[in-house]
Amino acid sequence: MLQNIPTGLSVLELIYLIASVLFILGLKKLSHPETARRGNILSAAGMIMAIICTILFHKKDGQPIGHIGLILLAISIGTFIGWTIAVKVKMTAMPQLVSFFNGMGGAAAALISLMEFPRMNPDLIARTGMMNGHAIAILLGLIIGSVSFAGSMIAFGKLAEKIGDPKLKFMRVVNLTFMAGILAFTVFILTQKNIHLENISWMAYVLLGLSLIYGVTFVIPIGGADMPVVISLLNSFTGVAAAMGGFLYDNQVMLTGGILVGSAGTILTILMCKAMNRSLLNVLVGAFGGGGAGLDKVAGNIKEISVSDAAVLLSYSQKVVIVPGYGLAVAQAQHLCHEMEKMLDEKGVNVRYAIHPVAGRMPGHMNVLLAEADVPYDRLSESDEINEDMPNVDVVVVIGANDVVNPAAVDDPSSPIYGMPVVRVWEAKNVIVMKRGMGKGYAAIENFLFYNDNTRMLFGNAKESLQKLISEIKSL
Repeated sequence: MLQNIPTGLSVLELIYLIASVLFILGLKKLSHPETARRGNILSAAGMIMAIICTILFHKKDGQPIGHIGLILLAISIGTFIGWTIAVKVKMTAMPQLVSFFNGMGGAAAALISLMEFPRMNPDLIARTGMMNGHAIAILLGLIIGSVSFAGSMIAFGKLAEKIGDPKLKFMRVVNLTFMAGILAFTVFILTQKNIHLENISWMAYVLLGLSLIYGVTFVIPIGGADMPVVISLLNSFTGVAAAMGGFLYDNQVMLTGGILVGSAGTILTILMCKAMNRSLLNVLVGAFGGGGAGLDKVAGNIKEISVSDAAVLLSYSQKVVIVPGYGLAVAQAQHLCHEMEKMLDEKGVNVRYAIHPVAGRMPGHMNVLLAEADVPYDRLSESDEINEDMPNVDVVVVIGANDVVNPAAVDDPSSPIYGMPVVRVWEAKNVIVMKRGMGKGYAAIENFLFYNDNTRMLFGNAKESLQKLISEIKSL
């Protein structure tokens, strides 16, 4: 009886099932910093298994996969390039790297659809016209993959600060026009009957061009401070596009992986919007970032603090909270921050970190940054959790964060971030803000925290300031 089972196919299906389980387990472990590394390893193991077994056992029309040498060469080149980039990239550039890699996934999905469009089954087209599941999967993969690629490249440019945030209100009209045009042209393709594919192959390229342009115009007007949400959304797009490839090739693991990425990206997008107290529609058309908050308020005077006074204040406190931000990443000062935390801990000071969900340039940016410095996970607290205890905190040290500690989110209805949950650092007894200058944050709005009576500014590069603080704390 076992001899009648197609061995290659059954082995392949079993490996796909195991790989899918590894994907799910890996995704589950990515939900916590302590298990995230193992989650990545499990997911990578599942992908390696799926690739190797597809090459070995997959057959189409009874024929095995050909050009294995070229396939292995392409895999080797891609692995070398990806590994080299990932090893050399700085932590500050990690958000744009994620955006770049996500764009490559979208491009791959779009190219698959572009190649498969003229290879559709002529018999199927003769029976149903273009209105069939195969054609729909190809067109959706082409559209979504192209939008994801182009949008991710624009997001990459914004995160690298090579592309600004143009305030073009008419872009909403342009986007809606392109969206309507893409949908109308897609319906037009699907309603074609009694046609030969070679006569309509040009339509795929037109759809590709429209989708690429829409991907650019879709992301261009979105404010820089919304990039964490945009990255999550584009990530979900790439997952859906990959799932379309799974439909095309009847490949279960490709379908499962795409669905997992798409659903995880969608959930993360919703959570990011919730963390900013905004709807997804508001993010996409609201042009968050830029403008001024509370322009009619009197700023007041800032008060500076010396390194020695800051060291004394920290050393003789009972509770200290550190709020890391993008400035900490730019200065590559996470290791020094951890060293200061350990020194204060030896003096009996209870030190914790307040992590805002959208601090930095991508979801989880601060968690990854501090994990790199071996900061204990139990010292990391979400902003809403630590806010309850903020009035009992002796000193809050804000290192390079700006928008996530802005009181305008609470007390200024005219601010574009009004209603966004923030770390209520101003409720602590003392606040020390470490900044290079009085520049505004990524949202480009004023932060009146800096002028509060209980706030002291410690100007300078975060790394240099922390080095001086450590030296002073040692001498006490």
